[in-house]
Amino acid sequence: MYLNVIQLAESFGVAESAIEGWIRNEGLPGVQDRGRWLFDRAQVVAWAAQRGLVAKAGFLAPAASSSNSGGRLERWLRTGGIWRDVPPAGVRDLFARVVATLPAMAPAVRQMLGQRVQAADGITWASVGRGLALPHLRSHVALGRDAGALALVFLREALPAEVETPPDGMPITKLFFFIAPSPRAHLELLAQLSMALTRGGLRDLVNTGATDDEIFAAVAVAEKDAKP
Repeated sequence: MYLNVIQLAESFGVAESAIEGWIRNEGLPGVQDRGRWLFDRAQVVAWAAQRGLVAKAGFLAPAASSSNSGGRLERWLRTGGIWRDVPPAGVRDLFARVVATLPAMAPAVRQMLGQRVQAADGITWASVGRGLALPHLRSHVALGRDAGALALVFLREALPAEVETPPDGMPITKLFFFIAPSPRAHLELLAQLSMALTRGGLRDLVNTGATDDEIFAAVAVAEKDAKP
């Protein structure tokens, strides 16, 4: 399987110019075909492993095993964590901490994502009403198949209205911040989370500030009930 510069850049979460720099300066193996670079997937994986780069990202990711197909929502919530009494002014710093928990991630990619969540226009807040919002990266990313995280954040005070205006006028005091490894996984995670919040008692538990164990258990039940 051969990949082009754009696909490699998306896989590693870097600019296309970085790929070109790796070709010139780091010995990234590739061949030129009619003026464009092509890269053998197996050679790139070996090259990346030698340099400590992630070789499981985007187009480089191996097929997911069936043993890892279930319980992703709960697993990602345990990765991102449940955070309480967070001041609104510290939310972006918290998002950066969540980014640091992402598995199978090269340091350069973590740094890039950390910069994105700190940028003024880097986050879409996505208020869904009843005091809840689902913030996520404004631009999609292509990461490793397991490089996802979901964090539940209980705010100390309501999110300022200039950040996000809720559709029902109820101040935002709770956030589900998430990062998914691909645009498709982003949509799947959003659908799973929305379903979990509309079925069973998860939303009531979130609204009442239930314990971590109660919330994790409710997420696991919601995922189990959603399976055909």
